[in-house]
Amino acid sequence: EKENFVITPRATDYSQWYQDVIQAAQMVDQSPVKGCMVIRPWGMAVWDELKDELNRRIKETGTQNAYFPLFIPMSFLSKEAEHVEGFAKECAVVTHHRLCADPSGKGLMADPEAKLEEPLIVRPTSETIIWDMFRKWISSYRDLPLKVNQWANVVRWELRTRPFLRSAEFLWQEGHTAHASKEEADGCAREMLDVYAEVAEGILAIPVVKGTKSPSERFAGADETYTIEALMQNGWALQSGTSHFLGQNFAKAFDVKFQNADQSAELVWATSWGVSTRLLGALVMTHSDDAGLVLPPQVSPVQVVIIPVGRGKKENDEKKVTAALKSQGIRYKVDDSRDNMKPGPKFYEWERRGVPLRVEVGPRDVDANKVRGEDDGRGDLPFDQTNFAQDIKKQLQDIQTGLLDAARKRLEENTKTVASYDELKTKLENGETGFFLVPWKDDAVNEETIKTETKATIRCFPFAHNGPGAVNGKKCFYSGKDATHMALFARAF
Repeated sequence: EKENFVITPRATDYSQWYQDVIQAAQMVDQSPVKGCMVIRPWGMAVWDELKDELNRRIKETGTQNAYFPLFIPMSFLSKEAEHVEGFAKECAVVTHHRLCADPSGKGLMADPEAKLEEPLIVRPTSETIIWDMFRKWISSYRDLPLKVNQWANVVRWELRTRPFLRSAEFLWQEGHTAHASKEEADGCAREMLDVYAEVAEGILAIPVVKGTKSPSERFAGADETYTIEALMQNGWALQSGTSHFLGQNFAKAFDVKFQNADQSAELVWATSWGVSTRLLGALVMTHSDDAGLVLPPQVSPVQVVIIPVGRGKKENDEKKVTAALKSQGIRYKVDDSRDNMKPGPKFYEWERRGVPLRVEVGPRDVDANKVRGEDDGRGDLPFDQTNFAQDIKKQLQDIQTGLLDAARKRLEENTKTVASYDELKTKLENGETGFFLVPWKDDAVNEETIKTETKATIRCFPFAHNGPGAVNGKKCFYSGKDATHMALFARAF
């Protein structure tokens, strides 16, 4: 908005830098409701690119989209004990269905005569209401597997918020499935984790570590939680997507049974899985720099911005350039409506908004078979309608690959091993960050102690380091007892 708005450098204040980048890119704005965010059109456009890609892949797994109510009867939440305990502190509750004038004359109040028979919860997640429906929809093994997904908003009453990363209301997709066997359900939960990892790496250019959450970090009501963990530029971790194997916990709580081929009744097996607008926070913190937002071309709403310069037969030139880009399916925008603005400030603004390529077209450029490209390292680009667009396409692919390679290198360089807990503690006290891979004997009390003393948590037990025999002969770096897992510790958002 304001050209002279200065982005705080990362090295000075990482947290402020993050806020400045998303503000300068016009992704979000402050909301009149504390703890909530307004997602502006540019932020929504990035989410839409991600959403479209993910939606397609979710459907490819045989999952169908549906929609369930925003309000959940309080009694539903009480049915699965662990689940209610996990969410109780974050629930927003609706108790009345009408307002009336306050007798004191000071505005409005909840009408005492409009009290609901049963309070309603604004959904923090939809397992309970979906399982109430599954009971109606499932009777035989022929009804399985049942796989539904919804794109929705959820509310978790957070006190300390940060746009995209943590807010009282956020957007997400949540998948819920029911299966005839444990193996099939667990396989579905793992398949969805793979889908998330592929989208993170292939579309957002964010490398992730796949693994299992420790029992104390599991989703409330799950038997296993699988996660993708990303490492941000400041060396802190960000949980970027989770997939849960729910066992038969919700089937028991909501009495969801199916008749198997032998005509006997069995409880179904379940999964749930989701990613949210938090992925946009991961995107910002993985690639952006002190000049502003950096978007990988795959997820950028505009991949090339064309800025006309000078006067002359520019409309014809623009048409030739845009026709070439259109032929290759490249998303472009011509910034020709703001005559009061010089090309320089336009370039600067589109750079802050993360557009991968910025091209200027002058009155004689097309005739001279060249246009000028910015930040592609080569100045003038040869222009002929076919090769120009292919050249742009190749540059976009190179930018995408370059961002992923840089992030992968950072992840590798910042994944470390430590010999002892004292060494970990010292490193963290000295401001060192990153992933710390250590042998670990699973123990919730010790895990909590480490969290209290260092603010580091177990991000996951990485699949890649927990194969058969991975901990043979290894001792826990904290307790000295025989290790049960290789664990990844880090400070996290």
